[in-house]
Amino acid sequence: MTLAHVASLRSEDPFRKVGAVAFDHDNRVIGTAYNGLAPGYNADPNFWHNRDDRRKYMIHAEVNLCSLFTRGTVKLVACTTKPCTSCMQMLCAYGVKEIYYGEDYPASEANAVSEIYGVKLIQMTDLPFIITPAADHSA
Repeated sequence: MTLAHVASLRSEDPFRKVGAVAFDHDNRVIGTAYNGLAPGYNADPNFWHNRDDRRKYMIHAEVNLCSLFTRGTVKLVACTTKPCTSCMQMLCAYGVKEIYYGEDYPASEANAVSEIYGVKLIQMTDLPFIITPAADHSA
Protein backbone atom coordinates (compact mmCIF):
# COMPACT_ATOMS: atom_id res chain seq x y z
CA MET A 1 0.00 0.00 0.00
CA THR A 2 2.93 2.29 0.62
CA LEU A 3 4.09 1.84 -2.97
CA ALA A 4 0.58 2.67 -4.21
CA HIS A 5 0.58 5.81 -2.08
CA VAL A 6 3.96 6.90 -3.41
CA ALA A 7 2.73 6.33 -6.99
CA SER A 8 -0.32 8.51 -6.26
CA LEU A 9 1.97 11.45 -5.47
CA ARG A 10 2.90 11.59 -9.17
CA SER A 11 -0.67 12.35 -10.25
CA GLU A 12 -1.08 15.78 -11.77
CA ASP A 13 -4.75 15.89 -10.72
CA PRO A 14 -5.04 18.44 -7.91
CA PHE A 15 -8.44 17.09 -6.78
CA ARG A 16 -7.89 13.33 -6.68
CA LYS A 17 -4.63 11.42 -6.43
CA VAL A 18 -4.89 7.66 -6.86
CA GLY A 19 -2.04 5.19 -7.11
CA ALA A 20 -1.81 1.46 -7.82
CA VAL A 21 0.87 -1.23 -7.79
CA ALA A 22 0.88 -4.72 -9.32
CA PHE A 23 2.66 -7.81 -7.97
CA ASP A 24 3.33 -11.03 -9.86
CA HIS A 25 2.84 -14.56 -8.49
CA ASP A 26 6.26 -14.39 -6.77
CA ASN A 27 5.32 -11.09 -5.06
CA ARG A 28 7.66 -9.06 -7.26
CA VAL A 29 6.57 -5.56 -8.28
CA ILE A 30 5.49 -5.52 -11.94
CA GLY A 31 4.75 -1.81 -12.03
CA THR A 32 3.21 1.23 -10.43
CA ALA A 33 0.76 3.72 -11.90
CA TYR A 34 -1.36 6.74 -11.02
CA ASN A 35 -4.36 8.62 -12.39
CA GLY A 36 -3.56 11.23 -14.98
CA LEU A 37 -3.77 12.36 -18.56
CA ALA A 38 -2.61 10.35 -21.55
CA PRO A 39 1.18 10.34 -21.97
CA GLY A 40 2.44 13.30 -23.95
CA TYR A 41 -0.62 15.50 -23.41
CA ASN A 42 0.33 18.79 -21.75
CA ALA A 43 -2.78 20.43 -20.37
CA ASP A 44 -3.22 24.16 -20.20
CA PRO A 45 -3.11 25.29 -16.53
CA ASN A 46 -6.78 26.34 -16.78
CA PHE A 47 -7.66 22.72 -17.60
CA TRP A 48 -7.39 21.83 -13.90
CA HIS A 49 -9.72 24.53 -12.55
CA ASN A 50 -13.02 22.74 -13.19
CA ARG A 51 -13.06 19.27 -11.68
CA ASP A 52 -16.23 18.14 -13.45
CA ASP A 53 -15.05 19.25 -16.90
CA ARG A 54 -11.67 17.50 -16.67
CA ARG A 55 -12.88 14.22 -15.11
CA LYS A 56 -13.79 12.60 -18.42
CA TYR A 57 -10.20 12.99 -19.66
CA MET A 58 -8.49 11.43 -16.66
CA ILE A 59 -7.18 7.90 -17.07
CA HIS A 60 -7.56 5.91 -13.87
CA ALA A 61 -4.55 4.46 -12.08
CA GLU A 62 -5.81 0.90 -12.62
CA VAL A 63 -6.12 1.42 -16.38
CA ASN A 64 -2.61 2.85 -16.54
CA LEU A 65 -1.40 -0.09 -14.45
CA CYS A 66 -2.99 -2.71 -16.73
CA SER A 67 -1.10 -1.19 -19.66
CA LEU A 68 2.11 -2.42 -17.99
CA PHE A 69 1.37 -6.16 -17.89
CA THR A 70 -0.30 -8.99 -19.77
CA ARG A 71 -3.23 -11.14 -18.73
CA GLY A 72 -2.45 -13.69 -16.06
CA THR A 73 0.90 -12.28 -15.00
CA VAL A 74 -0.37 -10.35 -11.98
CA LYS A 75 -1.67 -11.97 -8.81
CA LEU A 76 -2.27 -8.93 -6.62
CA VAL A 77 -2.99 -5.24 -7.06
CA ALA A 78 -2.93 -2.63 -4.30
CA CYS A 79 -4.79 0.67 -4.86
CA THR A 80 -5.08 3.73 -2.69
CA THR A 81 -8.84 3.80 -3.42
CA LYS A 82 -11.37 1.05 -4.13
CA PRO A 83 -11.51 0.57 -7.92
CA CYS A 84 -14.51 2.04 -9.70
CA THR A 85 -16.82 -0.46 -11.39
CA SER A 86 -15.10 -0.21 -14.79
CA CYS A 87 -11.61 -0.55 -13.31
CA MET A 88 -12.72 -3.56 -11.27
CA GLN A 89 -14.04 -5.17 -14.45
CA MET A 90 -10.74 -4.50 -16.18
CA LEU A 91 -8.67 -5.93 -13.33
CA CYS A 92 -10.82 -9.07 -13.43
CA ALA A 93 -10.41 -9.31 -17.20
CA TYR A 94 -6.64 -9.19 -16.72
CA GLY A 95 -6.83 -12.14 -14.32
CA VAL A 96 -5.98 -10.33 -11.09
CA LYS A 97 -7.04 -12.53 -8.14
CA GLU A 98 -6.52 -10.20 -5.16
CA ILE A 99 -7.13 -6.47 -4.83
CA TYR A 100 -6.32 -4.48 -1.72
CA TYR A 101 -7.39 -0.87 -1.30
CA GLY A 102 -7.25 1.92 1.27
CA GLU A 103 -10.01 4.48 0.82
CA ASP A 104 -13.58 3.37 0.10
CA TYR A 105 -15.40 4.52 -3.04
CA PRO A 106 -19.12 4.11 -2.27
CA ALA A 107 -20.28 4.70 -5.86
CA SER A 108 -18.35 1.62 -7.03
CA GLU A 109 -19.95 -1.74 -7.74
CA ALA A 110 -16.55 -3.41 -7.21
CA ASN A 111 -17.88 -5.65 -4.42
CA ALA A 112 -20.50 -7.21 -6.69
CA VAL A 113 -18.00 -7.62 -9.55
CA SER A 114 -15.46 -9.26 -7.23
CA GLU A 115 -18.08 -11.72 -5.95
CA ILE A 116 -19.13 -12.77 -9.46
CA TYR A 117 -15.52 -13.37 -10.57
CA GLY A 118 -14.20 -14.80 -7.32
CA VAL A 119 -11.65 -12.05 -6.76
CA LYS A 120 -10.58 -11.09 -3.24
CA LEU A 121 -11.37 -7.42 -2.60
CA ILE A 122 -10.04 -6.32 0.77
CA GLN A 123 -9.97 -2.90 2.38
CA MET A 124 -6.82 -2.11 4.34
CA THR A 125 -7.81 0.20 7.18
CA ASP A 126 -4.77 -0.06 9.44
CA LEU A 127 -2.01 1.33 7.27
CA PRO A 128 1.42 2.43 8.50
CA PHE A 129 2.37 6.09 8.40
CA ILE A 130 4.00 6.94 5.08
CA ILE A 131 5.81 10.06 6.23
CA THR A 132 6.49 10.85 9.84
CA PRO A 133 7.34 14.33 11.06
CA ALA A 134 11.06 14.92 11.41
CA ALA A 135 12.35 15.47 14.91
CA ASP A 136 13.30 19.05 15.71
CA HIS A 137 17.01 18.98 16.58
CA SER A 138 17.50 22.76 16.49
CA ALA A 139 17.29 23.18 20.26
